[in-house]
Amino acid sequence: MRAKVDTAALNVRAYAGTHVVSIGLNMPQAATAGLLGFAIRRRDPVEDEEYWLSGFKTFESVYPNPPPGALVSSRDYPVQSFLWADYTAKPNRKYTYFIVPMRGKPRNLKPDAEVPIEVTTESEDKGEHAIHFNRGAAGSQAYARKFGVRKPKDVGPDAFKWLSRGLEEAILRFIAQANGPQFGLRVAAYEFSHMPVLKALKQAAQSGADVKIVYDAKTGAGKPAKSNLAAIKKAKIASLVTPRTENPSYISHNKFIVLLKNGQPIEVFTGSTNFTQGGIFGHSNVGHIVRRPTVAQAYLDYWTRLAADPAAGALRAGNLAATPDPQAAPPPNSITSYFSPRPDLTLLDWYATRMNAASDSVCLTAAFGVNKKLAGVLGQAGSPFLGYVLLEKPGETFKQFASDRDISVAVGAFLKDDLVYRWLREIDPGLNRHVRYIHTKYMLLDPTSDDPVVISGSANFSDASTKNNDENMLVIRGDTRVADVYLGEFMRLFNHFAFRQHEDRLRAAPASKARQAAYLKEDASWTAKHYVPGSKAARQRELFA
Repeated sequence: MRAKVDTAALNVRAYAGTHVVSIGLNMPQAATAGLLGFAIRRRDPVEDEEYWLSGFKTFESVYPNPPPGALVSSRDYPVQSFLWADYTAKPNRKYTYFIVPMRGKPRNLKPDAEVPIEVTTESEDKGEHAIHFNRGAAGSQAYARKFGVRKPKDVGPDAFKWLSRGLEEAILRFIAQANGPQFGLRVAAYEFSHMPVLKALKQAAQSGADVKIVYDAKTGAGKPAKSNLAAIKKAKIASLVTPRTENPSYISHNKFIVLLKNGQPIEVFTGSTNFTQGGIFGHSNVGHIVRRPTVAQAYLDYWTRLAADPAAGALRAGNLAATPDPQAAPPPNSITSYFSPRPDLTLLDWYATRMNAASDSVCLTAAFGVNKKLAGVLGQAGSPFLGYVLLEKPGETFKQFASDRDISVAVGAFLKDDLVYRWLREIDPGLNRHVRYIHTKYMLLDPTSDDPVVISGSANFSDASTKNNDENMLVIRGDTRVADVYLGEFMRLFNHFAFRQHEDRLRAAPASKARQAAYLKEDASWTAKHYVPGSKAARQRELFA
């Protein structure tokens, strides 16, 4: 949900997803004189709690040497930003945030009048869309405070539950709905080795549900056929599966499940999550349930085409006939699905066109770098939108857009050691080999507007994912609830990895500069960059507030 409060002194906008509440702030530049930041207090009626929220940075003159990983109250060390987010929110919960501009001196802060804003976070599983993001950040200060430097396998179930953040539970609940002969499940899987998922499918079949699975059985370097087959044998579900072997140079990259009742498709679970330990608990992923029979039917029809294990040419023609290439903007308040492989790159061109049509902002995740068509849009001079790009690795087109003044980029990383004597050492959880951080595949177009577009699914916005691989994508227009959930999770991970990039850059800086970056400014000089006309910081302040 969204909320706004305007006073003569301060404008506040809140965007509440499921686990994240983002708050944009704005005030006239003249009002920033003497501003040392914003203190933020949260009231939670369910827990009967009210307290100042925390941050990392301190005033050096007041608290020069906090211990590694220490958190400090924003009442004493206010937030020096016009965009802030609460990553500790719980789904379906009402909160009141009190925003307090703080002035004066670091040892004698003077509060202005507080501005309260009330929000209710979204439910993860309610209505037409249920959206579940995993934690996607084992290499984090939060994990380090909770579990130290132990890998998840050495911690045990508590670490995996924390990393799942409900994603595994959502997959298992979805499958468990198929309990009896009136139900059916149709699964399309790429990596298919997480035993709880396979056992849940077996249990559904044993209940009398009609369970059928198409999985990637193509052989070749880096392909999961061998591990898939071993898991299928171990779970004893060979009678439920159909191997997808045609077109061995391509991959069957889907990760979706269709639920049927009395022979009719009623909902679909899709997204970026492979049914593996690394997919669920490791790199970032989303599971997205759509409870609309027409959408579920489109996925069922696609599954039926896949189950015949057709050659690429026949499958391309069938997918294009079922989901024709779009020619214009998606219809208002719509959910549209597209399936690959397709005869050409028209759909990828359309993604680039829709990105180019954005007026306010674009958020993009990319595991293997940004496709040249999209990179061309991001790198154009004088873009009307602010761009945020979250990457697993830079990729070949990185230089096309990374230096653009309107584009912000974050690349996956973790803190291997403590550069400025402030942070706990983080770990690589060891759950993924090839893609360690960013595995989601989604694009958000004008997500803070009243008419956002969310594009999400299994495809990497690449030539191969459009023309060659088995893929599925959802295009959702006009649903601000869906956009708020995706936006909160995007900014959570973007800020997480952008900070780690910043720390890496400081390694090349003098030690004094690196240390200085760990502290708050002791005057209002931090505000200046946010009011430079046309600057990235100024445009972000205006966008979110």
